[in-house]
Amino acid sequence: MSRRGARRLARIGRTLVSRRRASRLAFTAGNTLRLYSRGADYFNALIAYIDAARASVALETYIFCDDEAGRPVSDALVRAAQRGVRVRVITDGLGTGRLALFDEWIAAGVEHRIYNAGWRGIFGRFGLSRTHRKLALVDERVAFCGGINVVDDFAATGGRLAHPRWDFAVELAGPIVAHVSAALDAQWRRLTLGHRPYRESMSRALVPFARAVSTAAGGRLRARTRGTERALKGPSVAFVARDNFVNRRAIEKAYLVAIGRARCEILLANPYFMPGRKLRRALLRAARRGVDVRVLIGRNEFAALDVAVPYLYRTFLKAGVHIAEYEKTMLHGKVAVVDSNWATVGSSNLDALSLVLNNEANVVLIEHPEIAELREAMLTAFDEARPIDATCYAARTWPERLANWLAYATYRAVMKLLTVGGYD
Repeated sequence: MSRRGARRLARIGRTLVSRRRASRLAFTAGNTLRLYSRGADYFNALIAYIDAARASVALETYIFCDDEAGRPVSDALVRAAQRGVRVRVITDGLGTGRLALFDEWIAAGVEHRIYNAGWRGIFGRFGLSRTHRKLALVDERVAFCGGINVVDDFAATGGRLAHPRWDFAVELAGPIVAHVSAALDAQWRRLTLGHRPYRESMSRALVPFARAVSTAAGGRLRARTRGTERALKGPSVAFVARDNFVNRRAIEKAYLVAIGRARCEILLANPYFMPGRKLRRALLRAARRGVDVRVLIGRNEFAALDVAVPYLYRTFLKAGVHIAEYEKTMLHGKVAVVDSNWATVGSSNLDALSLVLNNEANVVLIEHPEIAELREAMLTAFDEARPIDATCYAARTWPERLANWLAYATYRAVMKLLTVGGYD
């Protein structure tokens, strides 16, 4: 990039930072971050922190496997519980299922809750929703958030991957940890108060979350007084937790604000790219006003999506959006970078289940140096991916076009049914 281009990008980034308050996120300053791009590195760090824990450990994950990655994490949890540390683990009734590890946890004193452990792990007290979040917290001083499940990097349905999964997680220390802690506590209370009516349980669970967000120790939260807000200066982080009670559109809104203010570049990477109309329109408007919009899409995990997602390509390609399909390995990362100054890392896919139904958690970064590292990883993945050529796409056969339309129409109908009309 030329010096003039770099200066322009920096100027655009400062504009985005100066307007961050409109996103209504609770940003904090004074945090330290570390970006992980491989599960193996993330698990090593997590285990080290668990082994050093003195008071508490909390973990929430969609998938916990008894494999080469999950067993060492499980052993660390058991060791911590046996030496008197309070250990809490939340797994999903569908994503994880029943493991022999659970009995070992109970015997060692690990407290375990299953989210929506209903009929075959599909339909429970919280309807069809899942906890898709990947969160960890140790001693209320360090937290992790991202898209990495507790599963071996090379594991895949039907065999082993040739390369490790493409995924990310962020280690957090500082005032933002209080927000992650509050979200984990709220989720734990929801699952612990199972005998109470759903709405009453949720209301009680959200009390400590609201309190923690407003009084996070040491954090310089934005001051709000009758609609006026004091914006933070310098690097800052916000934690965004999506649920079905008070934060139904929180993550989607964070994306919409960033995309709406983009002036130079938008990089998106997501394994399940099926956004609703608002996100699609925001990306199209950005491309039409001259923003370099690039979308990296995962393939070869769910055949139905592989057929349905290409239906969206026509409109995006016509607007000038660059699309590439990543097939080197399993693309599981849910990340974005806007104008090299705003980024998000988390568990939320850009599809109906993540944006409307499931419990998700992302972090939003502004002006942190880790954004450059994430951007570089995304650009490298784009170079390794297969670009979608507009001419070749337009030359698809009629049977292929019909299959794309049928798959997409079926997806929309099913998602509207599952989300009770929430998916647009």
